[in-house]
Amino acid sequence: MSSSIRVTVWNEFQHEKVHQAVIDVYPNGIHTVIADGLKKHGFENVRTATLDEPEHGLTEEVLAQTDVLTWWGHMAHGKVDDKIVERVHARVLEGMGLIVLHSGHHSKIFKKLMGTSCSLRWREAGENERIWVIEPSHPIADNLGPYIDIPEVEMYGEHFDIPAPDTLVFISWFKGGEVFRSGCCYNRGRGKVFYFRPGHETHPIYYQAEVQQVIANAARWAAPSKGFAFAYGGGKAINAKVPLEKLD
Repeated sequence: MSSSIRVTVWNEFQHEKVHQAVIDVYPNGIHTVIADGLKKHGFENVRTATLDEPEHGLTEEVLAQTDVLTWWGHMAHGKVDDKIVERVHARVLEGMGLIVLHSGHHSKIFKKLMGTSCSLRWREAGENERIWVIEPSHPIADNLGPYIDIPEVEMYGEHFDIPAPDTLVFISWFKGGEVFRSGCCYNRGRGKVFYFRPGHETHPIYYQAEVQQVIANAARWAAPSKGFAFAYGGGKAINAKVPLEKLD
């Protein structure tokens, strides 16, 4: 149930303080619009956190009470404390879901989880994007049509330097002719990671109903499973030093 999933919406919240074009679109911050969209979809336990808060708002207590973390960053990736990155990384491996949005592809946490540069090609021309659903049976595609049209976006183009996704849910086409893997699912440890492409700060993309639907679907999909938590090495739950079957 969405109401029981605890979501923390993280945003660096820097553009909205200094760039008028962004302030005009997101006067209270991108994070507030994403959080409001989740609430519309039945998520009752949603909090926000931003870069300038102590420990970037991602204290051990906050992360312990977070089932799914969404991440938006752009101009301040380098200002994110490495200790916080390690903290988030550990929680993902423990089972916390992570949804990385748009320019979060260059965040420290996404690059650490992917193990690649996560670089891509881009162009700011206010062109339209058509996001095609290529895995219609996937939960992240629930309640969507065959595609999502977004009128004005920043283009991202291949090659996108990421590992091949475990599941590719969406692929985008742009008016300029490029394509892009825009909805990528990964498993890392016990956690699930989803990268979703659209979301440039000067366009009202996070107000769009279909985009809010995808983020809500992704939060449900990425919520921690109830599967067995393996204890590795000589572990406590299953001691590798004691064989399950009798050895000769």
